[in-house]
Amino acid sequence: MMYDLLVVGAGPYGLSIASHAAAAGLNLRVFGRPMACWRDNMPRGMFLKSEPWASNLSDPAGRFHLGAYCAEQGLTARHAKPIPVEAFASYGLWFARHAVPGVDERTVTRVASGPGGFSVVTEDGEELHTRSVALAVGVMPFVEVPSALRGLHPSLVTHSSHHSGLDQFRGKDVTVIGGGQAALETAALLAEQGTRVRVMARADRLVWNDVPPPWERPLWQSVRSPHSGLGPGWKNWFYSERPNLFRRLPEQTRARIATTALGPAGAWWVRDRVENVVEVLPGHEVATASAVAGGVRLDTVSREGALRTLETEHVIAATGFRPRCDRMGLLSAELRGSLAALPDGSPAVGRDFESSQPGLFLAGLVTAGGFGPAMRFVHGATFTAATLVRGVRRRLRTTPMGTTVPVPGAGRRNESPAPVRP
Repeated sequence: MMYDLLVVGAGPYGLSIASHAAAAGLNLRVFGRPMACWRDNMPRGMFLKSEPWASNLSDPAGRFHLGAYCAEQGLTARHAKPIPVEAFASYGLWFARHAVPGVDERTVTRVASGPGGFSVVTEDGEELHTRSVALAVGVMPFVEVPSALRGLHPSLVTHSSHHSGLDQFRGKDVTVIGGGQAALETAALLAEQGTRVRVMARADRLVWNDVPPPWERPLWQSVRSPHSGLGPGWKNWFYSERPNLFRRLPEQTRARIATTALGPAGAWWVRDRVENVVEVLPGHEVATASAVAGGVRLDTVSREGALRTLETEHVIAATGFRPRCDRMGLLSAELRGSLAALPDGSPAVGRDFESSQPGLFLAGLVTAGGFGPAMRFVHGATFTAATLVRGVRRRLRTTPMGTTVPVPGAGRRNESPAPVRP
């Protein structure tokens, strides 16, 4: 059988794309464990940083939003009240049951070009054929750990996304690297369970998001600083609500914004759990790291060049993700090498999220360089799903059944882009 579309990934983006594709009547398959990252890679006790009204998965009719799920479950979903990660993961499973045709929970291990489109191989060796593919693989393929920490055993160094729980660190000494939400909330949870914990960040000081302004407020305040899915203010509104216009900005401008906008910061509701509770070492980064008896020795350097050495039992690197073409390992070497890339190493995408490989569509973090910061958050799934499925339908109309899709030439690469930090 030749499918119209195979969706690889069943997180917020994959499920939203699948819902729109099913409504459009496409012959569809969806692969992946629904909401796997949210279920397996975030410790219990964490909360969603985005507002509940900005955390919806997308179906064409808008019926299966987070508010509807919370109302059905007797939960509260209101402005300025964070949603537990466990509740959000459960919402995603509910969405999958109601808005998506059956999800095949097998993992896709390989996508390659083939007659009429693509061949897709699952973990148990089944090969399927499809005219188009939507890759919505989330963030886990793009985990970034500082070079000084690479090579150390996982018993000594892990990434913040590698933990579904933190119980193994009770009573231990842990150093968290990073200054964003993942670092600060991880540190707060560790401290609250009795772990001796410190945070080391490159920035001179920690940055905290303000409590969001009230939903209902005077008109002049709304005009001056409108609400948006990425926070208040006109810049955030532009990034959040107009990704189609963001894509038209000059490439250098897009690259700068994608790297710097909405940089590392902690949510307002974490601040009291960190300040005066967790030791903070601002303006420091790890120069070298080595295994020693009982843990890890970190040699650090400050912005002023001062050297410091500390020993800790474990290091958690909350150091973000680097969405590069060469980390898209499930693509065949031929496909991966053919993708045109932006200067930061991420894949270039067209107006419909189609990569330089005809019929291969991309979604989520890997498209932030093209469509802006919204693609780093759940909020971007709504725009992506509708736009991408329109692109798939256009591609299906222009590529007759039985046509072999050509592989374009290799794109540009950059070997040292900055990681995206949560």
